[in-house]
Parts: sequence; C-alpha cells; structure tokens
Amino acid sequence: MDRVYRTQRHVYDISRKYYLLGRDGLIADLAPPPGGAVLEIGCGTGRNLVAAAKAWPDARFFGVDISEAMLETARAAIRKAGLSDRVVVVAADACDFAAAELFGRSTFDRIFISYALSMIPDWQGALVAAARHVAPGGRLEVVDFGQQEGLPPLWKRALFGWLAQFHVAPRADLGPLMAGLAKETGGAGYCRSLYRGYALRCGLARS
Repeated sequence: MDRVYRTQRHVYDISRKYYLLGRDGLIADLAPPPGGAVLEIGCGTGRNLVAAAKAWPDARFFGVDISEAMLETARAAIRKAGLSDRVVVVAADACDFAAAELFGRSTFDRIFISYALSMIPDWQGALVAAARHVAPGGRLEVVDFGQQEGLPPLWKRALFGWLAQFHVAPRADLGPLMAGLAKETGGAGYCRSLYRGYALRCGLARS
C-alpha cells in the first residue's frame, strides 16, 4: 500500500473529489454526543477526519490506516488545520487492530468507513472488526460504491473496469452483511442506494 500511495497521496483528494460521492452527507449525519469519540477506519489522507472534526467541534477523532505514506499526509493536514489536539491517526490493519492499545479506549460512539471496504481484501473482516468497536448506543456508518443498478449497463461495465485497475471492487454483499451484523449486535441496520445506485450508504445502531 505504501508503494501504491507514496506518489498518489499528493493528488488523492483532488482526483477523488468528483466521484467519491456521499462522504460529506455521512459526515454531516454523524452527530456524535458532546465529548464523544469518533473513529474512521481507512482514514487515508485525513480529508474526512479534518472535515468531521470541523463539523463536530465537541468530539474527539481517531483514525487508522494501513499505509504509513497516507498517514504522513493525514498528519500534515491535521496539523495545518490546527486539530492535533483532537485528531489522532495511527497505522493499523482494519481487520485486526487493538483500539485500547492504540487509543486508550476500546469502543467509539461513531465509527465510519468511507470508500475503503472496496479496497480491503478481507472487507468482511474489517466490517466485523468495526462493529465490534461500536459503543452501546453508538453507530457504524459506511458509504462505498454501489452496484450501479439504476444506471446504464455500459456505465457499470466501464466504471467497474476502471476501478479494477486500482484494485477497487464494489462489494455486492455489503447490505446483507451489514443487516446480519446489526442483528448480531442487537441493533438496527439500514442500507439505502444513493445517486441511482452509484453509491451505497449503510449503517447499524447498537442498542
């Protein structure tokens, strides 16, 4: 991952601005409780964490990413925004991370994953790990590429072919897996299609 993003990280946010749709809506809906803790899994360049920390100034924010190269960019962005006292990012595997050791806490009021599951080989494991760290009364929110069901078949073939060049694979089973995790955690789950199926927004709320 460091090899892939060592150069891409410098243009990542600019190049992704127009097709990673739904990220800002997710951030706007986070609504963490005052003094709450928010974790982003696959935080990349820190773009989302900086935006979320500005939107929700009463919360603390944490991020994990497997790429140290991306985290260098994230830390620089966090410092530039003057948010180093509220935002912490560390290198860790999304499928297997010890939050208590990394951050001094094992659960979070909000956890979100934005366009990262489609890039993680064991995306099911990452989702299970995320759900395990949601605090009682907390929420897990996910946005990623959908199956393009409301768009022309040619569009889907072109988009999926292009994404495959970057080792990105939209997850057709995201909705069912999220529903299953919601049931296992005794909470409520949802999934809704965005932009005619271009993106999928899913979540679960623990009771």
